[in-house]
Amino acid sequence: MRVQVRCFAAVREALGTEVLSLEVPAGTTVRALKEVLAQRAPKLAAQRFAVAVNRGYADPEHVLRDGDEVAFIPPISGGMPAPEHAPFLFSLQQSPIDVRALEAEVRTDADGAIVTFAGVTRDHNDGQKVHLLSYEAYPEMAQKVCDGLLTAAARAFPITRARIVHRLGQVPIGEASVVICVASAHRGAAFEACRFLIDRLKVEAPIFKRERLAGPDGGDRWVGDLPKDKPVV
Repeated sequence: MRVQVRCFAAVREALGTEVLSLEVPAGTTVRALKEVLAQRAPKLAAQRFAVAVNRGYADPEHVLRDGDEVAFIPPISGGMPAPEHAPFLFSLQQSPIDVRALEAEVRTDADGAIVTFAGVTRDHNDGQKVHLLSYEAYPEMAQKVCDGLLTAAARAFPITRARIVHRLGQVPIGEASVVICVASAHRGAAFEACRFLIDRLKVEAPIFKRERLAGPDGGDRWVGDLPKDKPVV
């Protein structure tokens, strides 16, 4: 049978490709597929990954089927735009994020509160100077995960609208990589929903962050953690 492997961040660099089509025996598990990939790129054998099958997180012992799309998810940072002005939207974009425009999108005359969170590139991390950040994503799965988070937030909190935008590509110091705007009749719900969304996005959405370090040594490094509470191989 044939499966398609989508490659992102460090996995893409190790395998040297974004998409890999492989013939594997019937009954191949996610764990066994990782072993096949490690034969091509031995450094993958010692690394741990969450795995998505057909854009949903899967167990290492999940048995693959013909035509499955598989992605080994490295540590995440912790798309497709939906119709304009729908109540709950997630999108990815390459350009700078217009925070005021997002706030205008979520506001209605029924709202007494708009809460905005912006995650901004800072000039240091883990004791080293940072020159800039760059982001990439598994866009189809990021859309699915974040649509689910927005649905969960709408059910858990009395909010009227919410908007999440995450930037891809290079994000210089001082610019926002992610912005979340939430509107509600009351501030408590807006604050709680905004925090819920950013906390869950940072540990579930397959969006990957790379730091470019400043100074004479420079260099780049992928940073982040594996998805929370998901099985890994």
